[in-house]
Amino acid sequence: MKKVEAIIRPEKVEDVKAALDEGGFFAMTVTNVHGRGVQRGISLQFRGRKINVDLIPKVKIEMVVEDEEVAEIISIIQRVAVTGEAGDGKIFVIPVDMSVRVREKL
Repeated sequence: MKKVEAIIRPEKVEDVKAALDEGGFFAMTVTNVHGRGVQRGISLQFRGRKINVDLIPKVKIEMVVEDEEVAEIISIIQRVAVTGEAGDGKIFVIPVDMSVRVREKL
């Protein structure tokens, strides 16, 4: 099993969720996060002044899936979440040794 963590733009979350649902991938955890990548934040104009925003709002989607599903999930996220601009996000794949439902006894 693998854990897929995708950090994406907030405006792309509903599109990514819909595409994953369409692909048959329903279970996920979605968290609002803040971070920065290589671009180290952005500069905005506010009331005539330049403001540097260091941490950009993003959304993290986490899914624990079977190994053979990882490539398809990555493909869906990349296809739907891309804008072509810096800050589109990142996808991480992490090994998972075990997954246990809380309601089940070991």
